[in-house]
Amino acid sequence: MLIYDFRKIGDRLHAYRKKMGMTQAEVAEAANLADRTYADIERGNVNMRLETVLRICQVLHITPDEILTEEASSIVSQQNELWERLNMLSPKDKETALTLLSVYLKSLN
Repeated sequence: MLIYDFRKIGDRLHAYRKKMGMTQAEVAEAANLADRTYADIERGNVNMRLETVLRICQVLHITPDEILTEEASSIVSQQNELWERLNMLSPKDKETALTLLSVYLKSLN
């Protein structure tokens, strides 16, 4: 699933940069970016062009998928968490939640 939250993307870049043992300035220089621009990218304050994403990924030796997508397993864990929460509800609240979900799913068609 594609990530649209620039802050999450920045957090991932930060983690990969740290794993590589690089500073923000080193990544910025290698990717031909201003230090401030790269810092803003890691903070999630910048909407990057595709070319910029590719250059940063090349410097960090990662693929764009590693920062732009979430694994399906996170969806499964979210489903499991919701299922557990649903099972802890009273029968009346459970019925209400299922009705709301049913209405929502029907509205998607």
